[in-house]
Amino acid sequence: MLSKTQNHPSMASNMEVLVFFLLTLLILFLNSSTSYAQDPNFLHQVCSKSSFTSNSTYQTNLKTLLSSLSSTATNQNTLFFNNTIAGKNNSETVYGLFMCRGDIPSNLCASCVGNATQRLSTNKECSVSVTAVMWYNECMVRYSDNSFFSTVAEGPGYVLASPTNMTNQESFNRLLYDTLNKTADEAAANSLKKFATREGKISIFQNLYCLAQCTPDIDERECRSCLYSLINSDLPRCCAGTQGGRVLYPNCVIRFEIYPFYRSLTAPTPAPAGLVPSPNSAGSKNGRSRTAIVVVISTVVSIIVFAICFHYMRRKARKSNSNILLQENFGREITTLEGLQFDLATIATATNNFSPENKIGKGGFGEVYKGTLGDGRDIAVKRLSTSSTQGSIEFKNEILLIAKLQHRNLVALIGFCLEEQEKILIYEYVPNGSLDYFLFGGQQQKLSWSERYKIIEGTALGVLYLHEYSRFKVIHRDLKPSNILLDEHMNPKISDFGMARIVNIDQDRGNTSRIVGTYGYMSPEYAMLGKFSEKSDVFSFGVMVIEIITGKKNANSYESNAKGLLSYVWRQWNDETLLTAVDPSIKEKYSQIEVIKCIQIGLLCVQENPNARPTMATVVSYLTRHSIELPFPQEPSFVLHGGGMDKNIVRHQQESSSGLSASSSNPFSVNDMSISTFYPR
Repeated sequence: MLSKTQNHPSMASNMEVLVFFLLTLLILFLNSSTSYAQDPNFLHQVCSKSSFTSNSTYQTNLKTLLSSLSSTATNQNTLFFNNTIAGKNNSETVYGLFMCRGDIPSNLCASCVGNATQRLSTNKECSVSVTAVMWYNECMVRYSDNSFFSTVAEGPGYVLASPTNMTNQESFNRLLYDTLNKTADEAAANSLKKFATREGKISIFQNLYCLAQCTPDIDERECRSCLYSLINSDLPRCCAGTQGGRVLYPNCVIRFEIYPFYRSLTAPTPAPAGLVPSPNSAGSKNGRSRTAIVVVISTVVSIIVFAICFHYMRRKARKSNSNILLQENFGREITTLEGLQFDLATIATATNNFSPENKIGKGGFGEVYKGTLGDGRDIAVKRLSTSSTQGSIEFKNEILLIAKLQHRNLVALIGFCLEEQEKILIYEYVPNGSLDYFLFGGQQQKLSWSERYKIIEGTALGVLYLHEYSRFKVIHRDLKPSNILLDEHMNPKISDFGMARIVNIDQDRGNTSRIVGTYGYMSPEYAMLGKFSEKSDVFSFGVMVIEIITGKKNANSYESNAKGLLSYVWRQWNDETLLTAVDPSIKEKYSQIEVIKCIQIGLLCVQENPNARPTMATVVSYLTRHSIELPFPQEPSFVLHGGGMDKNIVRHQQESSSGLSASSSNPFSVNDMSISTFYPR
């Protein structure tokens, strides 16, 4: 279900982003304000299958090496150290090193190395291994019976990826590789630490955080080569497109996240070993830290409370404005529209902010876009032009009318939006576009006879529902192929009810001084005198039936002295050569009886005398029952002369109160809103 105006998901999501942003700032502050004394985070270890003998000289030398690594990390305030414990021969010599992450303080480095050396000494897997490497989040410890100093090892390696993927993977990956490569260059050029961090901008509220580091015993070229190998070879196989990941090798590591995981390199460095603050100064410092934390927490909480209150007041104001707009436009009919109004932000999100790539049609009063709701449903969004002063009456009329109608052969109205000068109608998405496109489109789409017959029959059932079986008797007044949409199974759905009129159940006809509709489909009594009835729709339906069979448009002339399509088909009827009028694009075999019957129905529907035309109930019985004998039609009314409009129609139209002329930019339509060209994608 679409989110309603009262829920305003866009504002709620913005609120969540704001709260998340403020809480992130608080967490970062607390991280930077609190002590670094924390437990190191173990990641992975790799131990060789080759083992040494218990109580051997190698074991003794290994214990000495691990002890020296731990004590050096504790006492010498360094992030990298290597050492060799020599034996009487090469098989007894042990080589080892540790490297701590370039952003951590020495006390955390010492804690990490101490944990790693202790684990290597006691772990069952590695306690008798000749070589081993162990990674923590904060450090790496490695030893071997062969010298590996100043040499880039090709393995072993370890990867760790986030289980969550980014939504915009293509753009994210471009940013990721660009940022990581720049981070690698900085790390390689850092002669002291071989360490660098870098940030990239994913969005206004989200950053990318990258880290790269090499062991300082390798040179700049080797470091860059090692990091590039991780970025271009290992990373794509494990972590590209995820929200975070890391690749760890003995001589180099890379890591990226969408949250800050490293510390600022500009933070104050720890005091050198041996300079221990006095108890009073420590207490004073801790007191100041606690005070600062309290102040920051209070400030952040105040900002969050203010933001929530602002959000509530703005939401309340928008709801009030929305109710005023509804009241002004729909009055007492508001109750009918309950649950149908949706906010502009939701529709903008569904259509990718009305992206040109999502546009599937265009009409005189606006454009139509395909959209996808949060629940996965596809919708068609008809957006009335904000610059147009026309269409408001039709907009309200269509909402109030179609909201009360439900039939498989009528397009379903899902909702509407009336917000910030926008007037938007939201329909179910009908993927195959309009019948007009299939009959007269530039690519001349092919319709089989069975599909044409299904469209004729389904359209007849839809019009019958409007005339006889809906809650109200509805005269559509603008039936034409562009207002017949086709679903994925080529079932027809009548659309565009902006010109429709509700009449009393027992009312035969109505009058209007404002002639609306499309020339070529108007009945003569409506075009000339403004009189409309069910039989006006029957006339339009008859024109469509003949167009569907012939594949030709009634508003065009096909011979120099012709009076349009109806005249052409009438001559074929009199000459008993009806099959020559059938669309030549129908290649497969078809029932000649069905074709002749449909042409006969079409000619019966376009007779000049409205009383001589059948009702839609009769038309449906003609189509569904094969044993009924149809009456012979009389000569139809020819509204068009020589491919143009009857002069009387033009004069009457110019004198009508609508102020719209048939000589407007669209010569065959007074109802610009209804001329929507839909094409399948």
